[in-house]
Amino acid sequence: MTLSIGRFGGVARYILLLTAILLSPVRAAEPEPIRIGLGEAQTGALAAIGKSGILAMQIWVEKINAASGLLGRPVKLITYDTQSNPANVPGIYVKLLDVDHVDFVLSGYSTNMTAPAMPIVIGHKKLFISLFALAVNGEYHDPRVFAMIPVGPEPKRAFSRGFFDIAASLSPKPETLAIIGADAEFARNATDGARTNARDVGLRIVYDSSYPPTTTDFAPVLRSLRATNPDVIYVASYPTDSAGILRAANEMGLKARLFGGSLVGLASAAMKTQLGPLLNGVVLGEQWVPAPKLRYPGVMDFLQTYRARAAEAGVDQLGVFLPPFAYARMQVLEQAVKATGSLDDNKLADFIRSHTFNTVVGDVTYGKDGEWADSRLVWTQFQGIKDNNLSQFMDPATEVVLLPKEARSGALITPYQAGGQ
Repeated sequence: MTLSIGRFGGVARYILLLTAILLSPVRAAEPEPIRIGLGEAQTGALAAIGKSGILAMQIWVEKINAASGLLGRPVKLITYDTQSNPANVPGIYVKLLDVDHVDFVLSGYSTNMTAPAMPIVIGHKKLFISLFALAVNGEYHDPRVFAMIPVGPEPKRAFSRGFFDIAASLSPKPETLAIIGADAEFARNATDGARTNARDVGLRIVYDSSYPPTTTDFAPVLRSLRATNPDVIYVASYPTDSAGILRAANEMGLKARLFGGSLVGLASAAMKTQLGPLLNGVVLGEQWVPAPKLRYPGVMDFLQTYRARAAEAGVDQLGVFLPPFAYARMQVLEQAVKATGSLDDNKLADFIRSHTFNTVVGDVTYGKDGEWADSRLVWTQFQGIKDNNLSQFMDPATEVVLLPKEARSGALITPYQAGGQ
């Protein structure tokens, strides 16, 4: 039999390749990643805030993986876009748990995006740490659910208590109150608490109305409100609503002795630069601001890292609203996993309930229904905003702290005149 040179060359190359494979050092199998999954708004009305939280979590993932991961395993973040639509949330969490088989699930930003995930997660008996979700475990009382929001053990009341404490401090004492809020989970919870707090400080409610989440023209709502001539106006709104309400207030020259409340979105760079001087005089409930007395260990270093990447990532360039808490949530999970040496949901939940966690938003201890053991909300007022330039908002003087008293950085300016000051 004759064997051609070409064919022999091919056989020889095959033998050499096989020999090299057999003689090469055996490579250790890469450990399976720990997969952390969530649905988050990456498009739609909540995307500007949601994407800022994703960047914060990515910063944590990169840091933890550079230090050999968790329990010697790399960490992988799996996210799906909720499109800012609560109807998309249940399906996303079914996929994460039943198809992707993630090790941990976290909530996306906001009450409205977290509430629809609760039955799915609780049904799977999974550990769940929410992010800026108000009182979502108040009806379930599930021992594996924890909150990353500094409202404390009475979340509905705490979310507006500071506002009404400020109202009660006015002299002479105000008598009447108007309440407006979106007809959605978060705003309903916030306005429920506002009614209770109003009663406690002796304010009489003369206007109380909700509006559909699809509302774009707020002039009719504010005209009806103005007709009741309230001393104090409390608002519970989401980002698009907050902007629409302030623009309508400015157009009609709305006045009150105190105006503000839980206007979500005003802490973001996009909203601040859009609204500029329209923010002046608004009293706002914040989770945290970088006032000198509120700079917890590590938080300014985190913000420096975040801000260096924010512009390229196309997210909120200030990063003072959601990002520190999104990062702190990962720190809680990290510390619990390392301390227990486990990924077991029940073991981790037991540990989280019984320990204090050092985070960039301060020490966090959990109490009833997985809420923070104490309330640490901050109440501020926008003052002296001249234009729509982002750089001015780097100065803490544009948003003075009114409460807590130990962190106060300025005095309340009253009365409120839309677009003034």
